[in-house]
Amino acid sequence: MEKIRIITDSVSDISFEMEKECGIDIVPFSVVLGEKSYTSRVDFDNEGFYRLMEQYDEIPKTSQITAYQFEEMYYDYFQKGYTSLILVLINSEGSATFQNAKMAAESLYEEHPECKGKLAITCHDGASYSGAYGEPALRAAKMVQEGAGSEEINRYLWETLKRRRIYFGIYNLKYAGKSGRIPSAAAFVGDKLGIKPIMKIWDHAITTAAKCRGEKKLISKIIDMTEEDMVPGSEYQLVYGSDISCREELEQKITERLGYGPTGYYQIGAAVAANSGPKVVGTIFQSKEEWGE
Repeated sequence: MEKIRIITDSVSDISFEMEKECGIDIVPFSVVLGEKSYTSRVDFDNEGFYRLMEQYDEIPKTSQITAYQFEEMYYDYFQKGYTSLILVLINSEGSATFQNAKMAAESLYEEHPECKGKLAITCHDGASYSGAYGEPALRAAKMVQEGAGSEEINRYLWETLKRRRIYFGIYNLKYAGKSGRIPSAAAFVGDKLGIKPIMKIWDHAITTAAKCRGEKKLISKIIDMTEEDMVPGSEYQLVYGSDISCREELEQKITERLGYGPTGYYQIGAAVAANSGPKVVGTIFQSKEEWGE
């Protein structure tokens, strides 16, 4: 009989409540601010991280999860009798974490040949950030609780992750300009003119999908774009940051438009906030198209 464990990382932005409820394991990233290193989900929650951002006039830096960390974890699971580990991880083009997870599996079998044939390790590239892969990871953990096998769970993840898209609006261009997501000069002019970009996270990349003049149009534009691109009638989630009122406004308006509400909420942590700033709002949904098509 299979003994399966679902593993993800803290950039999935899964809440502490859902982590406990679904029995999913979340590996934390390290975050450097100033000269001090912090461990996400251990040294601070998201609100604590936003406060730290206010203290430092610089872009936070996240450190990859190392192959050594993964290998140690894999062997610990093996000793506990697990037969299948399924990992759903941060965008492989935004962090070396995914490749480190795969390298660790190869190293484990070399260092501990007794694991071969007894512990299967499957790594899924989330190709995105936040709930775009956090929600599928949670669903995979629920499937384990419901008695699904590893083959069924892996098939679900392969099919689902290729369609996950995020649209989110940025309210302050300070961090986007510093991080390079938006050229600093354009970010400065945009702030002066009240221009708010809507970013798209899709197929391993963060790009500017649209621009709005003023905050009032931002949420309506996000809803328009979401409704056009999502699979009709499918579930969706909301992503947000430090200002919950933005999430509440988006929830009210998109529920009125679609006729049903979101199935989950994802508050951004260090990885997204470092590039966008803490005040954002957006949607996460299943796109009509797959990336790579």
